[in-house]
Amino acid sequence: MGEIFHNTERYWAVDGLPNNFRAHPLQLEQSSDPSNSIDGPDHLRSASSLHETKKGNTGIIHGACLTLTDHDRIRQFIQEFTFRGLLPHIEKTIRQLNDQLISRKGLSRSLFSATKKWFSGSKVPEKSINDLKNTSGLLYPPEAPELQIRKMADLCFLVQHYDLAYSCYHTAKKDFLNDQAMLYAAGALEMAAVSAFLQPGAPRPYPAHYMDTAIQTYRDICKNMVLAERCVLLSAELLKSQSKYSEAAALLIRLTSEDSDLRSALLLEQAAHCFINMKSPMVRKYAFHMILAGHRFSKAGQKKHALRCYCQAMQVYKGKGWSLAEDHINFTIGRQSYTLRQLDNAVSAFRHILINESKQSAAQQGAFLREYLYVYKNVSQLSPDGPLPQLPLPYINSSATRVFFGHDRRPADGEKQAATHVSLDQEYDSESSQQWRELEEQVVSVVNKGVIPSNFHPTQYCLNSYSDNSRFPLAVVEEPITVEVAFRNPLKVLLLLTDLSLLWKFHPKDFSGKDNEEVKQLVTSEPEMIGAEVISEFLINGEESKVARLKLFPHHIGELHILGVVYNLGTIQGSMTVDGIGALPGCHTGKYSLSMSVRGKQDLEIQGPRLNNTKEEKTSVKYGPDRRLDPIITEEMPLLEVFFIHFPTGLLCGEIRKAYVEFVNVSKCPLTGLKVVSKRPEFFTFGGNTAVLTPLSPSASENCSAYKTVVTDATSVCTALISSASSVDFGIGTGSQPEVIPVPLPDTVLLPGASVQLPMWLRGPDEEGVHEINFLFYYESVKKQPKIRHRILRHTAIICTSRSLNVRATVCRSNSLENEEGRGGNMLVFVDVENTNTSEAGVKEFHIVQVSSSSKHWKLQKSVNLSENKDTKLASREKGKFCFKAIRCEKEEAATQSSEKYTFADIIFGNEQIISSASPCADFFYRSLSSELKKPQAHLPVHTEKQSTEDAVRLIQKCSEVDLNIVILWKAYVVEDSKQLILEGQHHVILRTIGKEAFSYPQKQEPPEMELLKFFRPENITVSSRPSVEQLSSLIKTSLHYPESFNHPFHQKSLCLVPVTLLLSNCSKADVDVIVDLRHKTTSPEALEIHGSFTWLGQTQYKLQLKSQEIHSLQLKACFVHTGVYNLGTPRVFAKLSDQVTVFETSQQNSMPALIIISNV
Repeated sequence: MGEIFHNTERYWAVDGLPNNFRAHPLQLEQSSDPSNSIDGPDHLRSASSLHETKKGNTGIIHGACLTLTDHDRIRQFIQEFTFRGLLPHIEKTIRQLNDQLISRKGLSRSLFSATKKWFSGSKVPEKSINDLKNTSGLLYPPEAPELQIRKMADLCFLVQHYDLAYSCYHTAKKDFLNDQAMLYAAGALEMAAVSAFLQPGAPRPYPAHYMDTAIQTYRDICKNMVLAERCVLLSAELLKSQSKYSEAAALLIRLTSEDSDLRSALLLEQAAHCFINMKSPMVRKYAFHMILAGHRFSKAGQKKHALRCYCQAMQVYKGKGWSLAEDHINFTIGRQSYTLRQLDNAVSAFRHILINESKQSAAQQGAFLREYLYVYKNVSQLSPDGPLPQLPLPYINSSATRVFFGHDRRPADGEKQAATHVSLDQEYDSESSQQWRELEEQVVSVVNKGVIPSNFHPTQYCLNSYSDNSRFPLAVVEEPITVEVAFRNPLKVLLLLTDLSLLWKFHPKDFSGKDNEEVKQLVTSEPEMIGAEVISEFLINGEESKVARLKLFPHHIGELHILGVVYNLGTIQGSMTVDGIGALPGCHTGKYSLSMSVRGKQDLEIQGPRLNNTKEEKTSVKYGPDRRLDPIITEEMPLLEVFFIHFPTGLLCGEIRKAYVEFVNVSKCPLTGLKVVSKRPEFFTFGGNTAVLTPLSPSASENCSAYKTVVTDATSVCTALISSASSVDFGIGTGSQPEVIPVPLPDTVLLPGASVQLPMWLRGPDEEGVHEINFLFYYESVKKQPKIRHRILRHTAIICTSRSLNVRATVCRSNSLENEEGRGGNMLVFVDVENTNTSEAGVKEFHIVQVSSSSKHWKLQKSVNLSENKDTKLASREKGKFCFKAIRCEKEEAATQSSEKYTFADIIFGNEQIISSASPCADFFYRSLSSELKKPQAHLPVHTEKQSTEDAVRLIQKCSEVDLNIVILWKAYVVEDSKQLILEGQHHVILRTIGKEAFSYPQKQEPPEMELLKFFRPENITVSSRPSVEQLSSLIKTSLHYPESFNHPFHQKSLCLVPVTLLLSNCSKADVDVIVDLRHKTTSPEALEIHGSFTWLGQTQYKLQLKSQEIHSLQLKACFVHTGVYNLGTPRVFAKLSDQVTVFETSQQNSMPALIIISNV
């Protein structure tokens, strides 16, 4: 059999095909690239002749004329020939060969070997490798006994007599080795190993070393790689059948070399399959050797085999995080696919290189990108009219896509500042978004008479990942829609996007109700429906994130669906990054020189929020819709723009400044119902209902004053000037919403293209620091729209306030008898004003120009401590004290007034009176009271025993309450840029309780002290509803009237009688039973020391009933027996409400002592 193989070897050698041929014999096509072939023209000619022969033979059909009978006769002939001729001949030949070998070689062989051992010793001398090489070409004659043994072995092998065949091969192997016929010996070793493997029952183990020796002999001694390859493949199959994959892989890898790429590729591929078929598969070794095999296939010109190997290896490396290996494999797959004209596979492979987080260098990434663009361009040229394919670069963060409805904000023009509204430059703030929502709900509630409509949804001009995108957004025709797309360049090379625009689909809606669906893209769109903005050039540097803002201009009502973006992708020649718009290699007149670009698109697919409401949604993963890219285009609506003129950024606390607001209707529809709502209504006002009708006085205009002033004479300084105003006139009443302020437009309508300027007065907040004040302007269309009922405009003002004045005030009852009959007493108001400004804003000094009061029941009458110097200046850190007398309003005046009427009393300290009941002074005063006036009046409850007690306590508490509000108006002299300016302002103090200090600035709440935790439930202890001592002492006001000194001749008359009047005043609005007890409470020496030794004559106890706010006087007589100073304040007064059982003592011992001097004459 070895001879047959040997003859076969010689046949191939004669034909001219070398043993190390690289072309696959079954190859159908030969590559035209001579660089892939190393074997020269002979190899090409032989391979092509083989190919032509096979191609010619494939056209001949053999056996087409044979019938079924012919098939049976041929089958019968073969069977009879085998059993009757061939097998008996083989048996006869084997028997003859066996007999010949026994007779001819038995004796001579044994004698020869014996003499050989005798003369040469027991050890055969080893020959060098060169000697072995010389004997490798030894040829035996056909009748040689060695070949006869080999022939008998081959015949035994053919008839599956493997045991005898093994013995013959083994014997022949020894003879060949003795003769140093290495080629014959290697063949015998190979066949002996195969015979041993094929023996039934495996009497002996497989001699793998026989195969190793044969392979080494073929390769190293005989230099016959074809036989070595055959032996390796045969041995590998034998090892694999015994599950010895590791040994088989090592054997296959050992034969790889650089002289034949095809053979090495085949062996490496087989070795890779051995690694994957192990009991514990070695997956990475499999992938690595498949890569090596693919590389050698590629060098051998076998592109399909190379692509197959790389694709199989890619299945292992994919998704393992070995990005560099993935890039190499994908790049090779792309190259091979492009060579084989598998363009779709090539594009897919290069796409994977670009979309992965590549760790390659910038130069390598640039090469990958250019390869991709080149391949992609060839693909697109094959089908130029096909749909635009998806581009892999740059990345688009779809969830970060923002949509803005409306025009861009205008920049500031000098003193004219546009409303901030909403823009894409603003960051999303959940707290701010909630505040705007509450403001809109508040104004909608006021417009709809306190009820928010069920179909109300807050207006959203900017949609992002934080907004509610579950509903279709509403856009207005002829107003732009801006889509902000977030791009990210994952590569280190610069990307240039040209002709960037949005891809959309539009369903126009006709008024007739018919739907006409038209799908238009940017390339074929008509600007009559939707106009689209195109960005000619958009640069993204390496590893940069950048946003592009693309606009659509709807010209027709209907449903718009924004699908994605379309652009040309390219890169710039000779530049990796661009830091700005500067000089670049290849830049000409603002255009960048593109190395190559391709046209494509990317879809904008936004995943909605995960649903987590129902049980089914919680147990599964379901996502809601996100419709921010599917707006509904509605009919025309009015569009308002607001501009602020001379709007300040810094104010003093309480400072009044006049600015102007311009309202412009930039649409083609008239607007109406303009309102503004803010959480800080005390900050601004447009004036009261009478402000437009009452022009400012000339003196105020000359001094640029924001107030309405009147020049006064010197005689009116001591007493207050009285005026009145209703809170309803200033938009504030009981139960109203002071935060919602109607804007006084002329005729309440703003026509298209019209503008109007209105004055706006501002007042600095009472707290220093930076204040963010939100304005929300609400307006409607004159023509009601079904989709959009109203529109809003937002503005956020930033005001920085500096310290100015701190005002604190206290009110207490006066003991004076003057003008008290039927009035219920007078009040003294003490006001302390402190300048807390430390020249922060260049303020030199403050002047208190006027103090006004506003109340429904009280008014200031005059200043008690007014000095001759009327100028009340306060420098830094100075404090001024004022005392005023307050009296009740006249009953006739109070009766004619409604419950919303307030009486204003002005006490001026200069030559001009600021009319406090007019705008803007009254506006800001009412704004400061808005929290009180907003509360609805409580209804009278049903009287029960418990309720009546609480009502009694409430009546007693009301005695110590006072409804008096103080307004301090001031001017500040400021030096700014060597010029002196006069600033104006006002502070408010709300006095509610007698004797309790009130402040103009909010007091800081001290944090409560830490308390120990209590681990038991406290018992329900009912708190007794008993008024406090201060409230009890205010129920009945007592005052003694007597001469301060009294002269009496004690030597003539020993008893001195002094008339004393005790004045009892009921401060409550209910009937009160009063008991006056004139007896001394105690007779201790301390009491005598305090009161002196005097006594009251006449009745010692009085029981009276005082009507509501009634004043009653008792005529008493005090009896003295000695001269001295006495305290007459000893009467004790007890009081209770007439319809109550409980008696509350009014303690008057804490009042001022009533001292009288008794002298002797």
